[in-house]
Amino acid sequence: MKKIQFETKALNDQALAYAAKELRVNKDFIELNVLEEKKSMLGLNKSYVVEARVDFDIIDDGIEYLKTMFKNMDIEVIIEAKRLDERHVLFSVESKENPILIGKAGKTLDSIQTILKNYINAYIEDYHIILLDIGGYREQRKKQLEILATKTAMEVINSKTPTRLSKMNSYERRIIHTKLSDWRDVSTKSEGEEPNRYVVIEPRLK
Repeated sequence: MKKIQFETKALNDQALAYAAKELRVNKDFIELNVLEEKKSMLGLNKSYVVEARVDFDIIDDGIEYLKTMFKNMDIEVIIEAKRLDERHVLFSVESKENPILIGKAGKTLDSIQTILKNYINAYIEDYHIILLDIGGYREQRKKQLEILATKTAMEVINSKTPTRLSKMNSYERRIIHTKLSDWRDVSTKSEGEEPNRYVVIEPRLK
């Protein structure tokens, strides 16, 4: 949870605005808790030592953010979210406009995911990997990549020649690496510079 401590003369919007600026978040997500009340020698002036912390729920507030985004696009959606593990959270979206939201080769989907990821990680202390799926596109893409990984690995074993796959984002590269991680006859590595990184599948030296 992101938080800071500071001293202020009043518990008002100015204090909230200061905390929001320091934490770089919307003040609507900030809670102020008084840790200490200080008074001057004559008791005429006082100040407060406060802790400002971000009150943000990845799933609930992430869903609300997506709802607002799609409402502004005039697109009705159904959104669900779940934790895959400690650091991975998956948001799933269904709508009548799935093809538009996915875009060619999933580029619009990737853009929305990046916006969501940056929004959420601005409010939390520990970085999370935020995944977005629309209309089951990611799951279908995963199956396609796993088939590609298996087929290419078999070709590499037979030819004993390294093969370079087309450029992929980090999520897609991870699918290839994971699928072939237990194979004894091939190994994988990522090469190139973003956004043109790709996976190389090569024979494992024995």
